[in-house]
Amino acid sequence: MKGASLDSCPANGGHGSHSYSKNSHYQKSFVDIVRIKVEEEIKENFNTTHLISSSSSNTIRLADLGCATGPNTFWTMQYIVNAIKSNSPNISPNFQVFFNDQISNDFNALFLSLPPDRDYFAAAAPGSFHGRLFPDSSLHLVHTAYSIHWLSAVPEEVKDKRSAAWNGGRIHYIGAAEGVVEAYAGRFSADMERFLKARAEEMVGGGIMVMICLGVCDDVSPSQLPFRILYDNLAFALIDMAKEGLLNEDEVDSFNIPIFIPCPKKMRKLIEKDGHFSIERIELAEPATWLKENVDIRVWINHIRAAMEGTFIQHFKKKELIDEMFERVIKKLSNYPEEINEKLHEKVQLFAVLKRKDDAF
Repeated sequence: MKGASLDSCPANGGHGSHSYSKNSHYQKSFVDIVRIKVEEEIKENFNTTHLISSSSSNTIRLADLGCATGPNTFWTMQYIVNAIKSNSPNISPNFQVFFNDQISNDFNALFLSLPPDRDYFAAAAPGSFHGRLFPDSSLHLVHTAYSIHWLSAVPEEVKDKRSAAWNGGRIHYIGAAEGVVEAYAGRFSADMERFLKARAEEMVGGGIMVMICLGVCDDVSPSQLPFRILYDNLAFALIDMAKEGLLNEDEVDSFNIPIFIPCPKKMRKLIEKDGHFSIERIELAEPATWLKENVDIRVWINHIRAAMEGTFIQHFKKKELIDEMFERVIKKLSNYPEEINEKLHEKVQLFAVLKRKDDAF
């Protein structure tokens, strides 16, 4: 089985002011806008009677991949369990939910928040979802939100000064040279191939997989992606700190955030190439309610920090500078309120529902 990814870290654990559990309501709002669509897909495509007919334990098994530390994962899995129950009122299966994230995820914080009134059996499944996590044909429904856009590792060539894809002075492929974009896209494709193959082996025929991640419109240039303003100003803050001697310049040049934002066309192509799933739905979702209003920059960056802080600390090894770095980013972004509100009102979420083919293997 594949171990944890190399360059990305789990979201901040615990329940402190910068924890994911206290800074993830934006993600919940995003997931909530597709809730009705997920319930529709369960009603249309999730045949409970058929799926448990081959199970001697009368159990429906679900997994949330990239669960972090809650509370979103509990809310999501409960509404999915409720939707399955509503779809099959004459059947009373057991439900077992597996909560997955990297091995360094704060599972203690997660399970300390486990709802006492849940109507499913809960278990942890630590490890990278880019490889196998579960036995063959053991899962009936897989859900993943805001996780698969994280790469298993930063492409090596973007960190190599001798490479045409060297990305010095930037921390992401958005706005970078074509070679950098291709390196990121290649890594994402390889990661998704492994992800889809592993899930196909773990899921039963007729099982459903729901995928939610950052997304962009087809054929949009990477230089025009909505999040460019964020990545540019993160880079500017790091460069300023290097000039002031707070960070090592070579370390700044070699730092890259391992995130790739796919479009529906690319995702569809990867799924069709894999061949194990039928595509029931794939689309870009409209922004959540909070994105239709003016963005509170500090609240937004606190959410970014909760998700990315570990990646910065792992690379720079200077936890004591994290507060200052994010304060600098907030100050820089405060100069562009109109641009931020304009860019972040664009569609930024990809939503896909796949069905595992009965004859996948």
